[in-house]
Amino acid sequence: MGVGQPLGDNIITTSLDGLVNWARKSSIWPMTFGLACCAIEMMATGASHNDLDRFGIIFRASPRQSDCIIIAGTVTKKMLPVIKTVYEQMPEPKWVVAMGACACSGGIFDTYSVVQGIDEALPVDVYIPGCPPRPEALLYGLMKLQDKIMKEKNSFGATLGFGERLEPAA
Repeated sequence: MGVGQPLGDNIITTSLDGLVNWARKSSIWPMTFGLACCAIEMMATGASHNDLDRFGIIFRASPRQSDCIIIAGTVTKKMLPVIKTVYEQMPEPKWVVAMGACACSGGIFDTYSVVQGIDEALPVDVYIPGCPPRPEALLYGLMKLQDKIMKEKNSFGATLGFGERLEPAA
């Protein structure tokens, strides 16, 4: 390292937000909440053909180890309090993915017992349409969630109690 190269060849400069967001997007651990036929497609996405592990996405069975919840299938009003409880047990920051027409909008079930979209109860970050959506659609939706995570501002400061986490404008 000489005077001509003050930082050297192996130095990378970035912001703290960029580093924290890169780490978060590279290690999404979704909580699986399969309620209907979409759950089969979600399981297929985690299998060897699509291999979510290469993106750092590893399914977890505990809400205390998850930072993302994938609502896959028809949400009934009887199941909604359980979903809310699981969501509240997840640590911050946390994200919600609505997978399938039933989770996004109630699907074909316009009845008294079916919630007409999980966004009535939880703040949804990514919607994945389809009945049921293919594994490639879930993979694409998770990559869009990664893009959204990378655009967040003050994510580390909000964790430490300095201000609020700023999400990108839609």
